[in-house]
Amino acid sequence: MSTGPAGPLSSPQVVKDPPGGRRAVAVWSIGVAVYFVAVIFRTSLGVAGLDAADRFHVNASALSAFSLLQLLVYAGMQIPVGLMVDRLGTKKVLTLGAVLFTAGQLGFALSPSYGMALAARALLGCGDAMTFISVLRLGTRWFPARRAPLMAQLAGLVGMAGNLVSTLVLAPVLHGVGWVPAFAGSAVAGLVVLVPLVLFLRDHPEGYGPPARPRERDREPGDGGASGGFVRRQITESWREPGTRLGLWVHFTTQFPAMVFLLLWGMPFLVEAQGLSRTTAGGLLTLVVASNMALGLVYGQLVGRRQSARLPLALGTVGLTATLWAAVLVHPGDRAPMWLLVTLCLVLGTCGPASMIGFDFARPANPAERQGTASGITNMGGFVATMTTLLAVGVLLDATGDNYRIAFSTVFALEALGVTRILRLRGRALARERELRAPAPAKTGPAAPAPEPAPA
Repeated sequence: MSTGPAGPLSSPQVVKDPPGGRRAVAVWSIGVAVYFVAVIFRTSLGVAGLDAADRFHVNASALSAFSLLQLLVYAGMQIPVGLMVDRLGTKKVLTLGAVLFTAGQLGFALSPSYGMALAARALLGCGDAMTFISVLRLGTRWFPARRAPLMAQLAGLVGMAGNLVSTLVLAPVLHGVGWVPAFAGSAVAGLVVLVPLVLFLRDHPEGYGPPARPRERDREPGDGGASGGFVRRQITESWREPGTRLGLWVHFTTQFPAMVFLLLWGMPFLVEAQGLSRTTAGGLLTLVVASNMALGLVYGQLVGRRQSARLPLALGTVGLTATLWAAVLVHPGDRAPMWLLVTLCLVLGTCGPASMIGFDFARPANPAERQGTASGITNMGGFVATMTTLLAVGVLLDATGDNYRIAFSTVFALEALGVTRILRLRGRALARERELRAPAPAKTGPAAPAPEPAPA
């Protein structure tokens, strides 16, 4: 166990590998059903962006504030949620999340003003923030460690299926029955998943729980109170692991191009800049989701079988995404050909699976009792990048008279930043991972390695 910021890096404790099996699949399925509904609610604005602008009489910058605020809450909640999962368990956190995102979706449906709609999206983002880390925790608690990359990719695949529902179901319903019936009706799904969650979900199989936390009188001097000491230790020890930081930057660099496209700016870009009909644009958004779902299993299998594939897959995805965006934005003429837009959407589908690789760097770097906190830190990366890009695109569109070529150039700046951080951290993270996976030294062996200072 670490002795604090000045002590050695802690090593994961050896715990029994969960057995998996049918019951594990059943319990995990309840968790991913909650996440599925959360993603439907999260991405519902992506197919309703133009309708929201008309309903609330706002411009591009104000429209981007909907998704920006929702993601700001989501990203800001990641470390607190990770701490909550580690301390309270998955079931309690998922239940609270389901209540909050359902209330947020219903509030968004009934909001009569822009300000109230913003508050509803913030509430939705708070509940949404509690779902994915909880599902990752279920995967590590109910399935053997070798299955962790595949279970994480499957969870991401289910989330993209929720995105698909937004595109294929919510969009036509919205245009058919109107704003309030569409959004209020969708909120019922939150109540549906809440019932099995409360009745049947369990945090872990019997006998496979995490190691007990030390009692208050057994804690080391200087730890502070029960809550303060726990929070400081969890965050400090997770952040000091280079694998956690590498996971954050992998997630940061890979996830946001597709998120920005699907959450808000894809539909306006395809309709206003590329001159497509809403139906055709919706089909291309669906293609992004379908590509993501098809490739998620491929990435999961590759990473599960060969850990050395993680960085090449992540960096290759970034390079391919940047190449296709550049080809679309610099194409001569006002509009890119359909084949190029289709190729861009297929490539954007790789962003989600690639972002999951970030968790495959954070997971082996942290012990079981710190997985929630480490996952929360990692998960912040892509959403911070998404928030930054959502805001930058909206501001640049207003400043340049809806010049999408200039606005979407933000993608390249953030990808360049992320790649430099990945390249800087990869050596230390991989060396530390090899050290943690090596057999434990004998008691007479060398002392624990000196701590690695966290970056500024």
